[in-house]
Parts: sequence; structure tokens; C-alpha cells
Amino acid sequence: MNPLMQSLQYFFSLPAVQLEVVAAAFKPETLARGESFLRAGQYGQRLGFVQSGYLRIWEQHEDREVTQWISGPGYFVTDLRSLVFDEAGRWQIDALGPCSLMTISGENYRALNDAVPTWEKLEKQFLAKCFAIMEDRVHDLLSRNARERYQRLFDRDPELFNQVPLQYIASMLGMSPETLSRIRRE
Repeated sequence: MNPLMQSLQYFFSLPAVQLEVVAAAFKPETLARGESFLRAGQYGQRLGFVQSGYLRIWEQHEDREVTQWISGPGYFVTDLRSLVFDEAGRWQIDALGPCSLMTISGENYRALNDAVPTWEKLEKQFLAKCFAIMEDRVHDLLSRNARERYQRLFDRDPELFNQVPLQYIASMLGMSPETLSRIRRE
């Protein structure tokens, strides 16, 4: 089973036949370094699965850039507001280097309602898992100190620290680049 199908199975718990239908709706796409998957304010309406490379999800906040998340291999990437509610996206999503993705358009994503009889229930489960991941991130930001947040991320994805500029990781962890450098030295 390929990584896309494994992730679809994890998030959606699909029977094999339906898993094939959903996976077939995704199409390959490549992005060059600096190329946008979605621009803030755009109606992107698509969902991507990262096969290789890293995408930074960020926004400009006053005089600084705030990194919300970095999606790497095995992660889905989208702006849920755009995909689910047909609103302008809040987040800028850019490739940090060459990226290979499997993507599904918003139109094809919604068409899964007709192609997969239990899609409505499965989508609810998918969104709940996404929400739980975000809850964990908020909990970490509110209850863990900088060193603990760094260690949890490093334990989960050490390769991220070799592939992504540290200022983006620091922003995602809610700390300054100087704090991240100090923690890494210790």
C-alpha cells in the first residue's frame, strides 16, 4: 500500500474498494522551491498529500511572518476554510524546496459524497482527527515550555530540522530563533 493510501486508510478507515476510489481522485503535482500551493486570500479549494519535500503554512502578521505548520512527507496540506467552507484561504502555503504531492480539487473532493456512500461520516472523522491534532498543538503551546515543545517536535520528526530553515521551525514552536538556537546548543 502506497503512503497516500496508508494515510487515507488511517484518517478514513475505508474498505478496500472505496479506498481505491478515493485514492484515484488524487492527481500528481510538483512544486518548485518558493512556488505556492495556495496564496492567502485565494480560493484554492484543494487538498494535498505530501509525498516528498516540505510546505510551509504561514501568514503575515503585522511586521513578522508566523508559521502555523510545516507539512512534510506523509502529511495532508490544505486551508480548511477554503476547502470546506468555500471561503478565501487565510494561509499562504509555499514549497520550501522541490515538492511532490498528490492533490484533489475541491470539486472532486465534494464529488466523493456520491462516489463513496459513507463519505459524510468518514469526512467527519477526518476533520475530527485534524481538529484533535490542532488541539494537541494548542495544548503544547499553552502548557509546555520552549524546551519541551522543541523536544516533542524533534522526537516526532528529527529530519525536519535538517530540511527546514530554523527560523520557520522556531516560529511554528512559538519561540524566537535565538531561543531555538540556545535550546539546540544545550
